[in-house]
Amino acid sequence: MPKKRRSNEAGHKRKYLVVIDDSEECDRAVFWAATRAARTKSHIVMLRVIDTSERSQQWLGVADIMKAEAMEAANAALDKYAARAKKITHQAPDRVIREGAIADEILKLIEEDDDIGILVLAAATGKEGPGPLISNLPKTAGTFPIPVAIVPGTLNDEELEAMA
Repeated sequence: MPKKRRSNEAGHKRKYLVVIDDSEECDRAVFWAATRAARTKSHIVMLRVIDTSERSQQWLGVADIMKAEAMEAANAALDKYAARAKKITHQAPDRVIREGAIADEILKLIEEDDDIGILVLAAATGKEGPGPLISNLPKTAGTFPIPVAIVPGTLNDEELEAMA
């Protein structure tokens, strides 16, 4: 059974969880979530997950360098999108960097923070499909602990603002 969400209780505030990646459409999810958060007096949590599957214990020195580079890239991406969100919400978003499988880390963070009430993802516009997270969502959607908002990657700021 999912953990009870507490965002409507005294001392709590609803949070929108946005997964930060290197996709073009990531900005669409950040913009919609930030606009929505500003209108509903909510907060943004940005999650960047570093994939550790490429690291080998055999090459520990190289793995350490790869981890440092991945952390640097994660912080740069979070800096970029945090600035975008802060411009809209007038408050700095929470920033979380995790290592592991992205789906697992999303679920762990939702379980740890009972103020997170909505996961916001953006759908890719290419012929490859909407992206791996969204493509795999139907397999777990029935058991997911919170609602998921999927923002179409084709919508511009004006269109998204009208819907937020």
